Amino acid sequence: MKKNLIVWMAALALVIVTSIPAAFAESGAMTVYKSPLCGCCGGWVDHMRENGFSVRVKEMEDVSTIKEFMKIDDDLWSCHTATIDNYVIEGHVTVKALNKLLSEKPKIRGIALPGMPQGSPGMSGTKDEEWITYTITDKEPKPFMVE
Repeated sequence: MKKNLIVWMAALALVIVTSIPAAFAESGAMTVYKSPLCGCCGGWVDHMRENGFSVRVKEMEDVSTIKEFMKIDDDLWSCHTATIDNYVIEGHVTVKALNKLLSEKPKIRGIALPGMPQGSPGMSGTKDEEWITYTITDKEPKPFMVE
């Protein structure tokens, strides 16, 4: 009886470990919520993948529902929303800002680069202004990083 229980527990552990999706098992796995028609969102996804992130894309006709669900302040909205390691990422956030978030692990819900700044990852054009990435919290957004 005891031997059967040990074998059963070992088999169950093996099933659990091998059934965990890779996206949740590895650090840096990301899910991006975007419109199927948005090219710049696809460019941002490509940029994230080129920089070593594992990215899963969920296409939605109305991305405002995910933004509202994640409680992202309207002033911070952009064209796509992502999640990674229990953080929400709004818009064309740079790899530098994302890496800072993931290494420092602040007690915030996430970060946002509002709008669609020219030259930012996935966007065409050249950078012609400072990019201010803001915190996403239950309080007033504060600058997280200026590039």
